[in-house]
Amino acid sequence: MSIIAPGTKVPDFVLKREDGGDFTQDDLLGRTTVLVFYPNAFSPVCTDQFQVYEEALPELTEQGAVLYGVSTDHSWSQRAFREQLGVSIPMLSDFEPKGGTARKLGAYFEPAGFTNRALVIVGPDGVVTWSHLADSPGDLPGVNLIFDGLAASRAT
Repeated sequence: MSIIAPGTKVPDFVLKREDGGDFTQDDLLGRTTVLVFYPNAFSPVCTDQFQVYEEALPELTEQGAVLYGVSTDHSWSQRAFREQLGVSIPMLSDFEPKGGTARKLGAYFEPAGFTNRALVIVGPDGVVTWSHLADSPGDLPGVNLIFDGLAASRAT
């Protein structure tokens, strides 16, 4: 399966917020959202990834983007990960059914049973404007890719 293509309406999905509440495709409406899929909380590459994204968050926010981390970790693990890193980027759990949303968006890494490293930018209308799937879960998509994706989204 490949990553969801630009121009595609985001399918129905349900992720869990840190407080256990639902986050659905309707929560994407009205703003530009960057879904940051990552394999595992507390892994070294994921730690580096979110620290870099947090440093760039003011610039990303200036460009109108809202970021969410998404993994198959349980919500309580994601909250502990976010708190330990000291980042403000909200985390969303794709725990049950495991990887259900990641599968729908083409961001699931079947051989290992977790989300691959992927970026999906969704416009205010709920349509994907840009997407990127890393070659492997160990490849860190630099924050420059998000800036490139936001620029490409504005150009369409």
